[in-house]
Amino acid sequence: MTTHSTGKASAGHQRPSTELPKRLPLLLVLAGLSGASPLATDMYVPALPDLARSLATDASGAQMSLTGFLAGIIVGQLVLGPLSDAVGRRPVLIGGSVLFTVFSVVCALAPTVEVLNTARVGQGVAGAAGIVVSRAVVADLYDDRELPLVFSRLGAITATAPVLAPLAGGALLLAVSWRYVFAVLALIGILLSLGVWRWIPESHPSHARLIGGMTASLRAIAEVAAQRAILAPVLALACGGAAVFAYIAGTTFVFQDIYRLSPALSSLVYGVNAVGNMAGSLAYGHLAKRRTPEALLIISGTLATTGAATLLLIQATAGSTTQLTWLCLLITISAFGIFFPAVITVAQSRGRAAPGATSALLGGSQFLLGAAASPLVGLFGTQSPAPMAAVMSSCLALGTLAAIATKRAHAS
Repeated sequence: MTTHSTGKASAGHQRPSTELPKRLPLLLVLAGLSGASPLATDMYVPALPDLARSLATDASGAQMSLTGFLAGIIVGQLVLGPLSDAVGRRPVLIGGSVLFTVFSVVCALAPTVEVLNTARVGQGVAGAAGIVVSRAVVADLYDDRELPLVFSRLGAITATAPVLAPLAGGALLLAVSWRYVFAVLALIGILLSLGVWRWIPESHPSHARLIGGMTASLRAIAEVAAQRAILAPVLALACGGAAVFAYIAGTTFVFQDIYRLSPALSSLVYGVNAVGNMAGSLAYGHLAKRRTPEALLIISGTLATTGAATLLLIQATAGSTTQLTWLCLLITISAFGIFFPAVITVAQSRGRAAPGATSALLGGSQFLLGAAASPLVGLFGTQSPAPMAAVMSSCLALGTLAAIATKRAHAS
């Protein structure tokens, strides 16, 4: 990999001055950057029927806006992560936040579904900057001893976004039309732009940047992927991401259509699971003081797999109840709170020579495999929790094997 420097030491490297007075605002802005795209994914979902009627399209046409957004996130991460290794973090973060605002305004004013869907792709690409570059900023600013605690805090904060987004969107829609959801997203983009300008330092100095422009940036992804020590945690994260998407795709059908819970009670189930996820993220920061991230990755992967596999076994034999299904999912989702910050810590620590490219590979694979796994739940049917449990347990079993390979790759 061609750079001005040979990379950073894995611990104790030189970092910009971002000590305690700026630490809390820094983490809040990074969490906001990481959470903006989940908000833009889920906040307008309750408005899809109204959106379809307003723009004279069908449900499929309206749902294409979600597909386009996810495609934009995948492409954006793969491009913007390594680009930040070449030009610096701040230009990419500020540009991404500003463009996220612009595309949100276009979505709010869209006269046709075609304009909306196109703007959603752009919004996804722009929003990807916050996801992919914020992880690189953390890797730049904190050494290996601090990474677990920082990623655990970011994980706990961003875990609230998927829970709050549909609730906030639904509450907003009680008073105004779907267009105001995108107006709120535009306002969030403005606040993030100001936050980046004020509190996010340039964490990637010029002497450490890639030479060769965009070509070298994209080549960096291939070079990172060729390193077994980094590829193993990337695969673990991709499998874990696929399990999360399967959970998101199936949980509403399971609790509302099968167990006949009201939307309010289903939201309660989803919310409690999210609290479990947040608790796991916070616990990771403390557990990492006594165990290595690689060990915690294997333990949490095994626990998450056990929860999903137990649900599948119960459903295949005696038939699961609402309470048992909820308990098994709660175990799995709580374990995710440890699994995801652990795997990100490992990968970003090992990929310090090109943190942006490493983050791009993490995020791109996570969303790509996740988007591919989502339709499988519906493909195998939604008459029982079994399809969701089967997809989740299969993905998590593969993720746990990748976690074991992660530890072995480090040892070698």
